[in-house]
Amino acid sequence: MRAHHTDGSVTRAVAKILRAEVVVVDGIGLLSVATDATEGLYRVVDAAYEKRFVAISSNLHPAGFDELMPKTLATATVDRLLHHAHVCQTSGDSVRLTQALAGKGVIRLFECAIRLFSRIDPFPAPVRP
Repeated sequence: MRAHHTDGSVTRAVAKILRAEVVVVDGIGLLSVATDATEGLYRVVDAAYEKRFVAISSNLHPAGFDELMPKTLATATVDRLLHHAHVCQTSGDSVRLTQALAGKGVIRLFECAIRLFSRIDPFPAPVRP
């Protein structure tokens, strides 16, 4: 979004993102972000409001979004996100960490990929019309 702000094509960038039926933003609040990035998030959420499905994952409670962006922008963003939302709040240990410590997760995914690719014939017979 930041690259599109300088040349005035933010609207085109948002339109491109909204071609998808579902917009997923993962990990809000994990890293600090610049003002133009928070404005970009607001623009996407605002444009998607009541038109697309938006899924957000965050370690922050929605009330804490004003730690990421100016309070007015945070209020408007959260208002649009929560209006028709299904909020799934989790607690407890990290699923990824638990799986990794149990020897699952990445190893299981790797094994799955090996099985999948072993079924693909690298030299398929040509299809004749």
